[in-house]
Amino acid sequence: MNHVIAPVSATVPAPLDLHGPIARDLEEVERILQREMRSRHPRVAEVLDHVRHYRGKRLRPVLVLLSARACGSVRPAHHVLAAVVEMIHTATLVHDDVLDNATVRRHVRTINAGWGTQASILLGDHLFTHAFHLASTLGDARVCRIIGEATNKVCAGELRQGLEKGNLELSEADYYEIIEGKTAELIACCCQLGALYAEASETTVAGMTRYGRHLGIAFQIADDLLDLTGEEQQTGKSLGTDLEQQKLTLPLIHWFASQPASTVTRVQQLLTSPSNHKHAAILPLLVESGSMAYARTRALEHAAQARAELTCLSPSPYRTILETMSEQVVQRNH
Repeated sequence: MNHVIAPVSATVPAPLDLHGPIARDLEEVERILQREMRSRHPRVAEVLDHVRHYRGKRLRPVLVLLSARACGSVRPAHHVLAAVVEMIHTATLVHDDVLDNATVRRHVRTINAGWGTQASILLGDHLFTHAFHLASTLGDARVCRIIGEATNKVCAGELRQGLEKGNLELSEADYYEIIEGKTAELIACCCQLGALYAEASETTVAGMTRYGRHLGIAFQIADDLLDLTGEEQQTGKSLGTDLEQQKLTLPLIHWFASQPASTVTRVQQLLTSPSNHKHAAILPLLVESGSMAYARTRALEHAAQARAELTCLSPSPYRTILETMSEQVVQRNH
């Protein structure tokens, strides 16, 4: 995959109402989620009720619905699909918090902080299987195949990232493969399903899938930057876990590749030490060397590639929102 295109502007886009044009559709998705994420067992219901606090911008359901509108119209199947991808995403968050030993998510305690690791793992599994059961109610083998393939790649990406912890020689190509799996694949799936179930042409479905993949890559690079520079009060989640767990992200990978061996060795020793001052020591190096700027530029480039894919769509307010979203996923502080 070619990751180099012409530079793009870093101008912050004007605020845009992403949900207004699909507000009623989102309300239906929320009704489905409320119906599906409940239990007659009080203790299970308590955990499911808490995970509702994980609600964010609903990026993935929004992409299903906007892609559908931009390609034609939203149908009842889109509401179900939007709920399915949100349940899958929530399952990955629950499992991620265990892997990262995170204690805060969306300004509330994580499931593992409140109920322990065992409950977190089982809740994530429950959400995964429930999502696939809900998808099967559409009676279309295509959706199960597409979502199944995407979820397999998400899990493989997460597994690979976990196994690469402590690998201080991780390459930029390896990093891209990991984030394309763990983040970009599900976002691409959302755009694909939105277009496919709006009966768009094969060319348009393929273009929307590529849009989602580039959008997901830009989103994850920006998320990795926030882990280094963000404030927990704004992001609402535990930060600084990548350095603590020796998970190499793009700024540090670039820094290692551009510095003398002796300097790299000293920082590698710092990363593997029990010191609690890794972040304070390493962040200035990444800023001063231009490695943070390098990663930000890569994110902007993928945002531009995402926008370029939208030429498969006719001009519409929904296409405009999708274009602006590609900028906003990079220009964010939470």
